[in-house]
Formats: sequence, C-alpha cells, structure tokens
Amino acid sequence: MVLPLYLFDSLLAFAVCFNIMKEFKGISASSGVAIGKAFLYVDDVFSQIPRYSVPKDEIELEWARFLEAVLSAEAEVLELLERANREMGEEQAKIFESHLMMLRDEDLKDQIQTKLNNSNQNIEWVLYDISRELTQKLSKSSDPNLQERVSDIFDVSRRVLHKLLFIKKVSLADLHEEVILVAHNLLPSDTLVMNKRFVKGIAMDMGGPTSHTAILARAFEIPAVLGLSTATVEIKDGDLVIVDGNAGHIICNPSPEVLERYQRMAVQIKKMADSLKTLKDLPAETPDGYRVVLKANIEIPEEAPLALQNGAEGIGLYRSEFLFLTPGQSADEERQYRAYKQVLETMRNKPVTIRTLDVGGDKIIPDLQVTDEKNPLLGWRAIRFCLAHQEFFKTQLRALLRSSVHGNLKIMFPMISGIEELERALVVLDEAKAELTIKGQAFAENIEVGAMIEIPSAAMTADILAKKAAFFSVGTNDLVQYSLAVDRGNERIAYLAQPFHPAVLRFIKRTIDEAHKAGIPAAMCGELAGNPHATALLLGLGLDEFSMSSASIPLVKKIIRSVSRADCQQLADAALGCTSYLEVENLVTQWMHYRIS
Repeated sequence: MVLPLYLFDSLLAFAVCFNIMKEFKGISASSGVAIGKAFLYVDDVFSQIPRYSVPKDEIELEWARFLEAVLSAEAEVLELLERANREMGEEQAKIFESHLMMLRDEDLKDQIQTKLNNSNQNIEWVLYDISRELTQKLSKSSDPNLQERVSDIFDVSRRVLHKLLFIKKVSLADLHEEVILVAHNLLPSDTLVMNKRFVKGIAMDMGGPTSHTAILARAFEIPAVLGLSTATVEIKDGDLVIVDGNAGHIICNPSPEVLERYQRMAVQIKKMADSLKTLKDLPAETPDGYRVVLKANIEIPEEAPLALQNGAEGIGLYRSEFLFLTPGQSADEERQYRAYKQVLETMRNKPVTIRTLDVGGDKIIPDLQVTDEKNPLLGWRAIRFCLAHQEFFKTQLRALLRSSVHGNLKIMFPMISGIEELERALVVLDEAKAELTIKGQAFAENIEVGAMIEIPSAAMTADILAKKAAFFSVGTNDLVQYSLAVDRGNERIAYLAQPFHPAVLRFIKRTIDEAHKAGIPAAMCGELAGNPHATALLLGLGLDEFSMSSASIPLVKKIIRSVSRADCQQLADAALGCTSYLEVENLVTQWMHYRIS
C-alpha cells in the first residue's frame, strides 16, 4: 500500500488562505490521498491551427513538409516503443506499434493528399480537418471500444502537428518536483513517459475506472480521480490540490482547516503503510491458528510485480478481457499466450487464476457482439457469449493451456448459472487440449478449473456445481447486483447495492458450506474481499481465500492476524441472524470497534 505524502512549508500553507476553496466530485479510479501543487498539463495545439490558402504551385511543398513531419513523428514513436519494451512490457508496446501503423498507413496518406490537392488549404489545417472528421465519427459510435480509438487518432495527429508547427511539447518525463497532475485527458504516450516518481496524484476531466489512465494509476499506486469534466478549466497551475482517491474528491486551494485535516490523514496513512510493510512475509493467520490465503486481482500484466511487493500469495483474479478491449489491437492466440506467460513467470510458481473472457454489459467487442440489447447485464455476456463463439473461446483456452507450462495456472469460468454451462465449458476446454495435443504443443496436466459464483442460481446449486468444479470464487459485485435486482451502475438505486444484505450473506454462506462439503476451497474475488470492514465476518463464514486489489492486502492481513477464528464465527452467526443490512452493518461496526485498534 503506497499512499503518497507531500510535505509543505508554512508559506505554502499560508498562501492558500487567500484563495477560494473549490471541491470537485469525480470517479475514484485509484485509492489513496495525495497533496501537492497542481501541474496543469493542457495540450492546446488544436486551438493553434492556422488556416490559409496555398497556391497550386506550392502544394507539393506542403506535401513534402507533411512527409518530413511524419518521418520525425515516426522516430519519436520508435523511441517510445523501445522504451515501452524496456520498462512496461509487451502490452504497452503494442499501443505504439499501432501508432506506427497509423503513421505508415498509405490509404490515410492518400486521403490527406487528395484533400490537400482539392482544398488548396495548408497541410496543418487539412490534417486537423481529417482527424476531426474521424474522431467525430468514432465518438458517436455506441461501441466503447471504437470510442477509445479517438485517443489513438488524437495522439498521432497531435504529434505530427507539433512537428509541422515547430511546437516543443512539455514532456511529463521532465518533471523534477512532486506534483498533482491535472489534465483533460492523458494519452497512452503521456502515461508511458510520465515520471511516476514525481506524479503523486492525478485529476482528470475525462476517463473512468477502466480507462487506460485508471488502470496504470492503480498499477503504480498513484491516487487518481477521473471524470471531473472541468478540472482543467477551474484549477490553475500551482494551485494547492488534494486528491482523495478513496472518496473520489478533488479539493483545490483548501482552507487551513481542511488542509490540516488531510495532512494529518496523510501522516496517519503513511505511518500505517510503513507499519503494514512489516507484514509482507508473514502468513495471513489468526492468533488461534486459522490460516487463509490472500491473493491479488489484476487487470494488466504490469500489475503482477506490485502484487508480490504487497505480499500476495498468488493472483486470484486476472481479468483477461482487458486484452480484448485495448484499442487498435486484436487479442489473437499469440498475444494472449505472451500476456498469460508474463504473469505466470512473474509470480514465480505462485497460483495464478485467470478468468476467461467476461464481456458484455458495458464491455463490448466490436464486430462480435450486439450493442442494442435491452438488458445487457442480463444478456449475452461472459460464458454465454463464449459458448456461442466456441472457436473464439477455444483460441483463448489454447493460449491459456500453452501458458500453463510457465507457472501454476488455474482457469475460472465467469457467470455460471448452472451445471449445464459448466459442463459445456469443460467440453470446449477438452477440445482445446485435443487440438494442442495433435499439434504437439505442451500444456500442464491437471490444471484446476473453477467456477465463479455470482448468480443466485449458482449459489443455490453450489452442491451440484461442486461435483465438477475444482474451486469456487464468489464474485460479490455481480452477486449483489443479481440477488438484489440492482444495476450497480445506476446512481439512483446505488444505495440498494448492499453486500451485507441478509440474502447476500446467506448466498455466500451456502456457497462456502457446499464447497467444504465437497472438499474444494471457497474463494472470493469481488470488492467485498478487500473491504477491511468485512474481513472478520468473511473469516467467520469460513472463506478460504481472499482476492483483492494488491494495495488492500496489507491492511486485510493485519486484521486477520488480530482476531480469533472463534470470535469471528460468533460474529458470523450473529450476522446471519440479522433481519436487515443496517443491523449487520451496526453489528460489524461495533464488533470491529472493540477488537481492532
């Protein structure tokens, strides 16, 4: 758990008294608290585009200027590509490979040259106009993956325009003091070159919890709040800014009282983080000898080293769909194989559970999924989608199987509603094994295959599923959504999404009990597993494995090592007897207050 602390001198604290405090509410993308001076990173090259007519006899000169600018931009991207391969790994490097492809796209060059010849306008304006047309079309698409391509087009065209206009861009690699980065949007190249040592927090107008910036902020434990809309308009360079990544708040020019409160909070968080580091190599075991396993949830391979740093005993959930949702890249078998291999090798034979593709709902793969479902969260997603596209599914399964020789792989199927789906998925897995055997490609024998329990029907038939699954993993995010009929993305009814609801607790308890009767472990990889307020209750319910954001592991481990299993069981029994989630919350709060210092 790395939660930054920025030290201020008295003059800076005094100066904020003369500014008006502003607060912004956004989306919490990466937890933690950071305080520092705002570094306003606004690239306004598109507002500086000149427009003028060019005589016909100078058109060739304009075209030559464009080709020269493209070559210069290519050299920059090649340098970024080499840096990505060195520092970030193959997946990030693929982003810049796609940028090179765009710069070298002859069809796009023909389109630009045709417009240049027909319009007799300067090349800067022609390039800007074409990139604007492309981004407008993609922005209107209902497909979020196509919308994400806007960033790539923006990035590439911006780079060429910088060359044409002789604009020297301020690089985030050149930061030399600790700052809060305030930006409208951060492009892939921005986040790659960013000097992460000095970026202590991020506040961004655009973006959401699954955006490129959010994923990297979590990977590098930089507190981040996104989706702020107007931060770059209302925050000035040098303003004092607080990033509260836990609550999704940004406070600009805080009052002395607010500043002091957050400074105290930052000191406390820093002390706690330092003390928790001493637990890294200690087991997650209660004082009376009950041992559980703590694992990490990851979304990109680059998060795996951080999981080890925080004491993870493995990866309990690798969300493989992020390979499929990266703009401009296809998740073919080789690319998947390399990503899975990277994680398995990084984890040094610790178990790695990779969830097969879970798309649908708000995660759409273009050209493969319908985008007009009336109830996408109840529709064609996860295992349902994969079983409907078995060749597509087998491509992923082959990549997983091939990677298994590089570590300790476990495979997990999402959104299983009953035994029929689990059995059909296992048949496809066997077919993938047979195909590899024919090709003479090696894979590990006896790979454990489990099922996610995130639908009420799965929890109620856990005794049946346990006959075919090697383990269960409770996905509480969807289990809460489906148990309580609450769309977790709908802010009007978000208050109803209560994981302490008696129905949810009973589903969890039944799943754990049936797993144990069948002699298989019961894990949890939903948000509840990383909630320290729920740790003792889950211990009492009998959970074997907790999987969470790696930054949450140290605190959860501290709680486990501070409570007895016997007391936790009494807490769980009392909670199961409650009649409402409010009763459960009050019970757990009081219990924790008296036992956890």
